[in-house]
Amino acid sequence: MRIKSTPASRGLGEGWETARRNFGDDVWFFAPTLKRYSTERFRQSCNCYFRPVSITGSRCALMCDHCRAGILKDMRPALTPDELLATAAELYAAGARGILVSGGSDAQGVVPLAGFLGTIVEIRERLGLKVLVHTGITDKKLARGLAFAGVDAAMIDIIGDSKTIKEICHLENTSTADYEHSLANLVDAGVPAAPHVIIGLHRGAMKGEANALSIISRHQVSSLVLVGLTPRPDTPMDGMKPPSPGEMGRLFHLARELMPKTPILLGCERPWGEHKEQTDRLALEAGLNGIAYPAEDIIGYAEKIGLKPKLSEMCCALMFENLTGVSR
Repeated sequence: MRIKSTPASRGLGEGWETARRNFGDDVWFFAPTLKRYSTERFRQSCNCYFRPVSITGSRCALMCDHCRAGILKDMRPALTPDELLATAAELYAAGARGILVSGGSDAQGVVPLAGFLGTIVEIRERLGLKVLVHTGITDKKLARGLAFAGVDAAMIDIIGDSKTIKEICHLENTSTADYEHSLANLVDAGVPAAPHVIIGLHRGAMKGEANALSIISRHQVSSLVLVGLTPRPDTPMDGMKPPSPGEMGRLFHLARELMPKTPILLGCERPWGEHKEQTDRLALEAGLNGIAYPAEDIIGYAEKIGLKPKLSEMCCALMFENLTGVSR
């Protein structure tokens, strides 16, 4: 699918108008305590309102080129169901109101969540925490288990290019169809699905992103999260140039065009500095519903162009609850 150009002469553009028709003027800014965040307009109330936990510790069989399990090192390890329950209770006592249960993948791209489903039920019932999960390849059995556990949302990366799947994520026997089947399994089971698309995953090149959006648009997802490649130190992508703000902006417009009534967010990961300032503005102008860790002046810019900022320390993937008022 070809990404249409969005020249400046179009002003705020069709995406903006579409978002205003379908969602009104509210726009959400998120600062979950996955990392520290403080600006003049938005400061976190505590350091653990929403925290990530890894059920595999720092282990991942895939060691994808863009991550090499680095993201897992920033998560609390909880390698058994008992450890997960104890960690959740400790975080709740410290002020947490939500957790992300994540972890590394096995050689088939599966995050081993199946053995933790009963614990997730207990965490939600005993502590009242929001529980989000980060899944990999998801079969129907796991999807039904996640539905039974009542997870508040399932986040899954959707990759739209087979070469990227093999070369970057090291999955030799996995195709784009496997990712679509995984998403369909979650949606069909009644799990609120929040697919993610990593812009520039193929060594900074725009390769399968438009196809990933096409895949997602065929399913009734609860929200869509777009993130930008952030080259990490000590990985094969260290020092690689990420997509430009303009390239990311064109994908924002395509996402809004394909999914006019789906909450679309600019998520946690994206390049910082001037790149971030430009990208965040383009996200608002394209009609995205929210931004995680907004650039310093973006809340003010949102007000300048007629939007009404709302602030949250929860994960942006739960955007759909803010819009519908429906909470699981």
